[in-house]
Amino acid sequence: MALKPAIVNVMEGAARKAARALVRDFGEVEHLQVSRKGPSDFVSAADLRAEKTLLHELRKGRPGFGLTMEESGSHPGAEGPDAPETAGTDRWIVDPLDGTTNFLHGVPHFAVSIAHEEKGQVVAGAVYQPLTDELFWAVRGVGAFLNHRRLRVSSRSVMADALLATGLPYRGKPKHPAYGATLEAILPAVAGVRRFGAASLDLAWVAAGRYDGFWEFDLETWDVAAGLLLVREAGGTVSDARGRDKAWSGAEVLASNTALHGDLRRIVGDAMGSAGTSGE
Repeated sequence: MALKPAIVNVMEGAARKAARALVRDFGEVEHLQVSRKGPSDFVSAADLRAEKTLLHELRKGRPGFGLTMEESGSHPGAEGPDAPETAGTDRWIVDPLDGTTNFLHGVPHFAVSIAHEEKGQVVAGAVYQPLTDELFWAVRGVGAFLNHRRLRVSSRSVMADALLATGLPYRGKPKHPAYGATLEAILPAVAGVRRFGAASLDLAWVAAGRYDGFWEFDLETWDVAAGLLLVREAGGTVSDARGRDKAWSGAEVLASNTALHGDLRRIVGDAMGSAGTSGE
């Protein structure tokens, strides 16, 4: 049984505390106060409450860390002569409710995602699914785990046998031609494609071997920071559509087991090129 490092215990404690309110609100989803945040992109009162709880708990656990949060942006860590040594070098990257649209429609597939970045590199991450009580966590150089069980990506090596996950852009988002082209190219090549609407969980499921791979464009750092570390620490490969180590920005994300990654990158890259939307 894996012993969780202290940094994971901080993330887990914060995620579980925020999740308790999310679960309560999910049970009364029809009563939530909802405001429009953008084209087909909603933010709920539950989302904001969860972020407030995470901000408080993570600051309490590591006061020197800065924070980058989906809804409220950047928050500095403690400063001054008594500030911890981590001030200015470490930050949390937080999505308080990944899968907001699922949540608002009563679809039980959403998560809290937290990553720890140290000197520009993600070194720990956690993705927590409250309704199934699944904590996916990883520490750089230690491995990836589901609760206390070690995770490994799948061993499938033939694209025709692969089950992939993806995301589709909301109305008004860019790269619709790229999505259409990649989906058209991939569907005949694989066993199936799923679109569940929570990128952090998609990546966690790649790490767990439930999916063989994942691709998506135009995500944000808080969508992928924890999940990409999970995939890498579970023995998988992550890159952008050209094979570069730029997936962490979220602009282009490809993640899979190593055996399939070359084929996935080739299909996605060729399709993007044909659509005139290949990465810079």
